[in-house]
Amino acid sequence: MASPDQSAKRQYVNFAFYKVDPAWRRLPEDERSRGKQEFIRAVEEYTGKVMVLAYTTVGIRGDCDFMLWRISYELELFQEMSTKILASGLGKYLATPYSYLSMTKRSIYVDHHTHENQESKRLTIIPGKSKYIFVYPFVKTREWFLLTKAARQGMMDEHIEVGHRFPSVKLNTTYSFGLDDQEWVVAFESDKPEDFLDLVMALRETEGSRYTLRDTPIFTCIRKSLKETLDTLGG
Repeated sequence: MASPDQSAKRQYVNFAFYKVDPAWRRLPEDERSRGKQEFIRAVEEYTGKVMVLAYTTVGIRGDCDFMLWRISYELELFQEMSTKILASGLGKYLATPYSYLSMTKRSIYVDHHTHENQESKRLTIIPGKSKYIFVYPFVKTREWFLLTKAARQGMMDEHIEVGHRFPSVKLNTTYSFGLDDQEWVVAFESDKPEDFLDLVMALRETEGSRYTLRDTPIFTCIRKSLKETLDTLGG
C-alpha cells in the first residue's frame, strides 16, 4: 500500500537547547573527542528520518550552549534520538534547560497573502540557509481568542504588512496548543540581526501586540555544522 503524500502530512518540530557541564572541559582531550564523535553518530543515525540543524549559543546566552532544531513526521523519533544522544560520552555531561515541542499547521490568517519569506501553508518546514535564527515561545491572552474572527484578521493583516517590510527575515511559525506550555513557537531566520531587531520593534507598535501574554525567553543562535557547533563547547 502506497504511503500517503508527505506534503499533506503535518510535521513535528522540536527546538532542544543544551547546556554542557563545565566538568566536560576538564576531561582529557581524547575523551572529549570520543564523546563528540559518539554524539554526532547518534544524530546521524537518524539521517533521512529526522532533519537536524545545529546552532551554537556559546557566548550569547548563559543558560544554554547549543540548540538542535529537529523536524520529523514521527514524534517518537525525537525521544529515540535523545536517548542515544544522552548515552554518548558528551551526552552524559549535558542538561536540557529548554525544549519546545510544536507541529506545523495551515494558517487561518494568511491564505490570501503571498510573500517569499513570510507565512506559507506551514505544513512543511523548509529551513533556509541563514546564518542566524531567533527562536521564542509565544502565548496570546485569552481575550485574543474571544475576539471575532474579523477583528483578529484585521490585526493579523497589520502584523503581516509589517513583516513584509523586512524581506531579509524568514518566519517559521509552528503550533503547540495542547502539546507544550506555549501556544506557538516562532523561529525567524535571517543573515541580518539588525533587521530582526527592527522588525520586533515595529511589531510592538501594532494593535495585536496588546494581546501578547508572553514571548520570552528569546534565543539568538548561530548556525554551524554539528561538528563545528560541538567544537564551540571548548572541547
